[in-house]
Amino acid sequence: MIFDSHSHLDAPEFDQDRAAVIERARAAGVLDQLVPAIDQASWPKLRETCRCAPGLHAAYDLHPLLLDRHRPEHLVELASWLEREQPSAVGECGLDYFVPGLDPATQRSYFQRQLELAREFDLPVVVHARRAVEEVIAMLRRLPGLRGVVHSYSGSEEQARQLFSIGFMLGFGGPATYERAKRIRRVVASMPLEFLLLETDSPDQPDASRRGQRNEPAHIHAALETIAQLRHTSAEDLAAATTANARRLFRVEAA
Repeated sequence: MIFDSHSHLDAPEFDQDRAAVIERARAAGVLDQLVPAIDQASWPKLRETCRCAPGLHAAYDLHPLLLDRHRPEHLVELASWLEREQPSAVGECGLDYFVPGLDPATQRSYFQRQLELAREFDLPVVVHARRAVEEVIAMLRRLPGLRGVVHSYSGSEEQARQLFSIGFMLGFGGPATYERAKRIRRVVASMPLEFLLLETDSPDQPDASRRGQRNEPAHIHAALETIAQLRHTSAEDLAAATTANARRLFRVEAA
């Protein structure tokens, strides 16, 4: 049994065959998926997607890459959605200093408020941190009591240790299967198992054997097997441990 801790199953790339994608995932043992939002307009579709099959767990947020779509009133609406829908997490929110043209101050403002909402509603936060891990850590430290995961982790080993010290998990998927991803592979090989999550980031970030193709949750086995090899353990044991980690973080009981 595998928990895909980050899958954008509501994305338009799945509109033509979403039911088949879900069925392939379940056949591959992926019985749970955390499905994070990207903007206010996507929340209703995400909610309906998560209602269409068991094991799909919603998270709502405002993604840092989509600043042009966000409005301050969306944060007020987000609070209402969190209270009414009782999702499994707040996310995917965070900071992205890789893509040019995204105002850092505006990103920080939206991220800060979403962290506050996560703490207010006692929800884990799913964090996007690209070339911004140090600042993300600083912001998380200023709000003690938060829990969550930095998804698609690409920071250093020292930054990973700082995240563990405040109780945050790290998510890994397709990028770990690329041999050139030396830093990611070092982190995932040696990090404490209790902080490790598996993810696909479907439909993005395919594994090395599917470069350029649409990713989907059933493909999580590539990352599972690679990471198991890097950690000198069995795929079965790694699947069991990371699934238990995800259930604990998102407070999801086994079906």
